[in-house]
Amino acid sequence: MIELDTLHRAGDRGWLVDLEPQVIPAWIAAVRRSEWAALLQDVVPAAASILFIVHRSHDMPVLENHIRGLVQNPSLTQATEQHHGNTVTIPVVYDGEDLHEVAAALNMSVQDVADKHSAAPHTVGFFGFAPGFAYIDGCPDQLALPRRTSPRPKVDAGAIAIAGTQTVVYPGRTPGGWHIIGHTDAVLWNTEWDNPSRLAVGDRIVFERVIR
Repeated sequence: MIELDTLHRAGDRGWLVDLEPQVIPAWIAAVRRSEWAALLQDVVPAAASILFIVHRSHDMPVLENHIRGLVQNPSLTQATEQHHGNTVTIPVVYDGEDLHEVAAALNMSVQDVADKHSAAPHTVGFFGFAPGFAYIDGCPDQLALPRRTSPRPKVDAGAIAIAGTQTVVYPGRTPGGWHIIGHTDAVLWNTEWDNPSRLAVGDRIVFERVIR
């Protein structure tokens, strides 16, 4: 269970809640369904916390009560395998510039790396680092590698890269120290859309292998 002292004031319009990573998607889904979501200017999930920001500072006590209500809900404070988002299929060509190096480091073939990555269940854990940068959990332990010792100054949109047990699909033109194993032509981030990101916390991601 989550303790009440994991709720922290964050400025004059924010509450920060410390959470176990596995319950964050359930919290985000519950907030989206709530009637009091209209109070919120933004909800910012991270690796082990969620920041709630209200439009008006005088709504902070009301928001605190709603958050404490979530804390008291057992279904939101215990680890769960329940799926809380959409399923998004991302076609992948496994042709990344680091793919052969990754395979050699793991003592695998390129085919094995592609097969293991595409076969694993993946879920969007949180966003960070840059707009549209989704940290996607579920990269198999067999593919776990530390980040590159020399980050690239710029990575193009659609590059698919791994590090540790996570995958990222670069939104474009950001630095990057992850191992690029492929690319997708799917557009997942576009600032001209009403909702710039196709992905959301809790979404199940299917990396569908494309042979060219």
